[in-house]
Amino acid sequence: MDYYKITIEITPFEEWLRDVLVAQLAEIGFDSFVETGTGTEAFIQVNSFMEADFEFVLDSFQDDFSFSTKKELIKSQNWNEEWEKNYFKPLVINNECVIRAPFHTDFPKAKYEIIIEPNMAFGTGNHETTSMMVETILENNMENKNVLDMGCGTGILGILASMKGAKKVTAIDIDEWSFNGSNENAALNNIKNMLVKQGDAGLLGNEKYDIIFANIHKNVLLSDMEAYCNVLNSNGLLVMSGFYTEDIPEIKTKAENLGLKDSGFKTKNNWVAYAFRKL
Repeated sequence: MDYYKITIEITPFEEWLRDVLVAQLAEIGFDSFVETGTGTEAFIQVNSFMEADFEFVLDSFQDDFSFSTKKELIKSQNWNEEWEKNYFKPLVINNECVIRAPFHTDFPKAKYEIIIEPNMAFGTGNHETTSMMVETILENNMENKNVLDMGCGTGILGILASMKGAKKVTAIDIDEWSFNGSNENAALNNIKNMLVKQGDAGLLGNEKYDIIFANIHKNVLLSDMEAYCNVLNSNGLLVMSGFYTEDIPEIKTKAENLGLKDSGFKTKNNWVAYAFRKL
């Protein structure tokens, strides 16, 4: 299949707008995205691309932002090569976990090997927030734990938690591509104990969790943190990412007001992964 690669630059750049654009473009057929410092690179099959729909998405923000776009054709025989060479290379984290695509044939060996179908770049481990969350899982005991992954993306965190011995994993994301991708990746990795749901924190019921991972936008974390806390077992661990170092005070204050204890954080290129424990 032939693809279009459309590079979108946003002026002035806002991370939240890039996230909104990605979500809206996914709804009109785009199936892969790569974050850039000024916007995103979006990929869509040629026969699925509708210029009018694409322009409509951008036009809805034209009052406050401007966009520059560049469209390139990627022939089908080059698609996997394009991803492998430019976007998704086998990644080793903490010398313990290798993350690769099904089409990778040359990759390092590691204790944990995760196969991710790169239908969406965010969640392949290359983004700082994902890699820090993976590091956190590698550093903590998952044996017989009930794990919740909010904003699961490709399902990579839940897959690794299951590989490390989690008793049960629940993965939730609001986007349909994440729901489908997480199910596909769970099957690719022979994960039998991960339940994927499409929705938001409103899906959380009476089930309790020992560990919760939430790699989402700061505003969602602040809004839903109480819901996470309500379903977290005593002495349970809540790990949040998807925000910047300058957001630490706001996240920390909210967590401590909910009775959570600061358990330390990681930073990478100004991104943060912050852990809290329920007393």
